[in-house]
Amino acid sequence: MTSLSRLVRAVNILIAIALVLALALIYWFVLRPLPQRSGTIPAQVSAPVTVSFDSLGEPHIRAASLDDALFVQGYVTAQDRLWQMDGLRRFAAGDLAEIVGPAALDSDRDSRRLRLRRIAETAYTRLSPADRAMLADYARGVNSYIDSHRSNLPLEFSLLQYQPRPWSAIDCLLISLHMFRTLTTSWRDDVLKRDMLRQGDAAKVNFLFPVRTGTEPHPGSNAWALAGSRTASGKPLLSNDPHLEMSLPSIWYMTHLQAPNLDVAGVSIPGLPGVIIGHNRRIAWGMTNLQFDVQDVYLEKFEDRTGRYLFRGRVEQARRETEVIRVKGQAPQELGIWVTIHGPIVASEGSDRMALRWTAAEPGALQFPVIEIDRAANWQEFTKALERWPGPGQNFVYADVDGNIGYHAAGMLPVRRGFAGDVPLDGASGDFEWQGAIPFDQLPSAYNPPDGMIATANQDPFPVDFPYPVNGTFAPPYRANQIRSLLSARKNWRAAEMTAVQKDVYSAFGKFLAGQLVAAYDKRRFRNPGLEDAITLLRSWNGQMEKDQAAPFLVTLAYQHARTAIAENAAPGASTTYDFPMASAVIERLLRERPAGWFADYDEMLLRVLVDAVDEGQRILGRDVRRWQYGAWQRVTISHPVTHQIRWIGKYFDIGPLPMSGSSFTVKQTTVRIAPSMRMTADLSNWDSSMLNVLTGQSGQILSSHYRDQWPSYYVGRSYPMQFQAVRASNTLVFR
Repeated sequence: MTSLSRLVRAVNILIAIALVLALALIYWFVLRPLPQRSGTIPAQVSAPVTVSFDSLGEPHIRAASLDDALFVQGYVTAQDRLWQMDGLRRFAAGDLAEIVGPAALDSDRDSRRLRLRRIAETAYTRLSPADRAMLADYARGVNSYIDSHRSNLPLEFSLLQYQPRPWSAIDCLLISLHMFRTLTTSWRDDVLKRDMLRQGDAAKVNFLFPVRTGTEPHPGSNAWALAGSRTASGKPLLSNDPHLEMSLPSIWYMTHLQAPNLDVAGVSIPGLPGVIIGHNRRIAWGMTNLQFDVQDVYLEKFEDRTGRYLFRGRVEQARRETEVIRVKGQAPQELGIWVTIHGPIVASEGSDRMALRWTAAEPGALQFPVIEIDRAANWQEFTKALERWPGPGQNFVYADVDGNIGYHAAGMLPVRRGFAGDVPLDGASGDFEWQGAIPFDQLPSAYNPPDGMIATANQDPFPVDFPYPVNGTFAPPYRANQIRSLLSARKNWRAAEMTAVQKDVYSAFGKFLAGQLVAAYDKRRFRNPGLEDAITLLRSWNGQMEKDQAAPFLVTLAYQHARTAIAENAAPGASTTYDFPMASAVIERLLRERPAGWFADYDEMLLRVLVDAVDEGQRILGRDVRRWQYGAWQRVTISHPVTHQIRWIGKYFDIGPLPMSGSSFTVKQTTVRIAPSMRMTADLSNWDSSMLNVLTGQSGQILSSHYRDQWPSYYVGRSYPMQFQAVRASNTLVFR
């Protein structure tokens, strides 16, 4: 054998050894922890529990008791999503730096200042025995999985080199608080408005921050229900597609629970028992964010050294709390927090000390009526369960097999007397204190409206004559109006056809703004060769925010420059920070009414906006505006927070970058960060004709077949039958 042959043979042997080692590592760290879908698991259950997994990996859990059902729900959810659950509770509690190092310190400090773990611990002591028991059952299931898999936990724990702590009922409450914070944080808008008022025209600044536009359909959120008079079956249809931040894995976990007096299917949040959105044998419901303002910032006359502050003419003593933040690879960091009568000091600006009052920290703000909702059989039982829903404030849309549809807002909403809470308040005077919560029976509601339709999209649902002050970050009416327009255009709707409404990308605001730009150009009666192609695009555009068109990109840039122009006019120097949800409606009103005192020549302003938009677009996508594609700018990448960091191969477990259609003003509300987080349509005539899909897939484990198997259908707007009465099991797992 020649020396070359020996070298080749040695190299081949080394390659083979390396390959075997690589395969062994993949098996040990990635394949071995994959969820168990069949066989038998010994568990702390009172009777055998059967879990049938369908082709999408959804567990259909059948148990002889509610305790056992929730135990197994905790176990199977942990199989697929344990690291996500641990990451969410750590994010809420301010414990991320312990596993990822100093990069998470700012996030941890924010969470500690909000006192989320302390709020959860206090709330737990106030829970009813029944609520505690349900959270404990779920936690036992999660811990059963953790304890039996200490040596083969999901890959993220190996990469970050740590073991998860046991799960507790308090961790469930932390997950609730995470959603509470995600859906209700608005105090920074108060500070922004105050800053703009300080440097601008008060009347104009107030004009930029409206609560309503006067054109809102009622009530408000991002879901709809059709009565049988509008459907092919003669029974209601109910659709829901909440818009949340895109993530891998997604925030929703599909679940079906069967136990005595319980048969419910839909989506849950990993870390929480029960079904959050879905249907049982009698009713269906959807929910999205109410967006009522439940946070107020108080400017305290505060002495940093002693913690003393003034309140109603008396000197009060703030409570000092010390937080110790563990940091991977470094010494622990200590954080001192002062807590006033209004809440913790969350920010400092010069001599201002800002204390935050938030309904999440109020007594009784964390309860757990989810199982009561899951078991409700009619409107009366459903709304009775909602009375216990403290927050985050939500819009609930309802339908039942008897043909009824309904809507009710729910949540602890503060009563403000004589003030709106839209700017930081004087904390010393005592003149701006909350006076309890708005009674549930006075919150907006509807039941069997005459037109047979409830269509909602985060707009303000509170009537003009509502007896309490209303403030919030409500959405403009474009999405709600488009939903009503589409649903009103015909009757005989079927469940499978609802997806077409959910993925609609027509922008009434974009079409209006395009028309205003074209009209301004035409009025000038001159031709600008640099704008001709842009005007031609806008003139022929159909208002669809499609990813392969150029006009949507141009309109989006024009909107941003128009928003900057009106903000600069109202408060010079503040234009870069103004991004209020109602800004588009403000622009439309200004352009329709063209009031004096804003712009001497609105058409000149529009042409300047157009020139700036074209110039910016050319810098981003090239000189030829005809070749622009909206999707080349609105490109979405959904990254796994841990595996994405693996050099060379991490990107293969991400999604994208991919072009996306839609905008903030379309029914399919889409940005580079926010999108429909799941799509559901419940068919009250035949539950098995219902449709459901989540953003990516059931599992958070990267080599699971259900890691991102639903994304291709989600991306093109297809959905899956929602198995309920006839479950086609791909695998069966039994807990004994």
